[in-house]
Amino acid sequence: MRRYRAAWVLPIAGPPIENATFTVDQGRVVSVESTSPTGSAGGEADVDLGSVVVLPGLVNAHAHIELSYLEGRVAPAAAMPQWVDELIGARREASSAVGEPAPEVIAAIERAIVEMRRHGTALVGDISNTLATVEPLRRSPLAAVVFHEILGFNPSDADMDAARAAEAIDLAGEGDARVSLAAHAPYSVAPALFEALRRTVAARCPDAPLAVHLAESAEEVAFLADGRGPWRQLLERLGVWNPSWRAPACGPVEFLERVGWLGHRVVVVHGVHLQAAELAVLARRAMTLVTCPRSNAWTGAGTPPVERFVESGVPLAVGTDSLASAPDLNLFSELARLRALAPNVPASVFLASATIGGARALGWDDAFGTIESGKRAALIAVTVPSPVTDVEEYLLGGIEASTITWVEDVA
Repeated sequence: MRRYRAAWVLPIAGPPIENATFTVDQGRVVSVESTSPTGSAGGEADVDLGSVVVLPGLVNAHAHIELSYLEGRVAPAAAMPQWVDELIGARREASSAVGEPAPEVIAAIERAIVEMRRHGTALVGDISNTLATVEPLRRSPLAAVVFHEILGFNPSDADMDAARAAEAIDLAGEGDARVSLAAHAPYSVAPALFEALRRTVAARCPDAPLAVHLAESAEEVAFLADGRGPWRQLLERLGVWNPSWRAPACGPVEFLERVGWLGHRVVVVHGVHLQAAELAVLARRAMTLVTCPRSNAWTGAGTPPVERFVESGVPLAVGTDSLASAPDLNLFSELARLRALAPNVPASVFLASATIGGARALGWDDAFGTIESGKRAALIAVTVPSPVTDVEEYLLGGIEASTITWVEDVA
């Protein structure tokens, strides 16, 4: 058992505690206390961490770690279909040269995991088309849910495709890298395949979280409305267009409802173009929305309406997306971008979204997301200059890896 003192502890489950102590035993939090004159001294600390704020390790609720080898290879775009077209080209070029998963791909995955850890991430929701990230994550200090992402706009047998994809969920029992499923998006996955994936997961692992990219671009909303536009053109160029498909003539959230994907286990990613009424539906269903504002700017998807997200009451989480669409995997930089987009939202809301919000979405809130008795002591200490009194706001100002220390690494 070890007792630590810090200038600040931010439990997330409650307000910041100044001049605090916390006790850890066998990798779990035992207690958190104030040592201020109005609090409890509770004995001397074994380790004085000094002028830091201690908070739970962050939760990067949406990342594409296996795309890390494309860092610097896909330029920012004015519109998302254009960016995706460039991404597909970059993947094909790299694949034809080195194959997948190749040493270059695995090495980039491993570097990305190290980068996440250096920037204070304890838990990640990773999207993978190949499951190449599962073993590197299991060897790493990070916990994870790896979503095996399925695409198929014109499947020959949706039930068979879903059953084959769901075999990956059988890997979920091993270590801290659990495996579940994701349907890529309404413009790339047929309604029949959405429905088959939902039925298959419900039968095999009903508590598994699911993920879907939704309303990321204006072009997606238009495609669902009338079946025309850049997404159709891209599907036709790729040779995967289904001539029997008919536009559902509805919005993205209604589409999810029609295919049976409205439920609290479904994690909705991006939502840049969701309207207030649609966000209200997600909020009523307790469906987490993961926002990735820096990626949205890079891909041309647009600027997420962050204040609208918060006002709707939808559970909110934060992700970095990939190194193909963001300059780094530093979740603190994502928080700084959120603060710039929504200067009036309380800092505590954003910090909760980057911790307990993501942990709940990924089904890991029993272990991560807050500093409370019984939870894992996956805690980070961020150096705080002595004049700072509002540590929550300080954490939204852009935190670099050089100021972050994992408490477990302190001798």
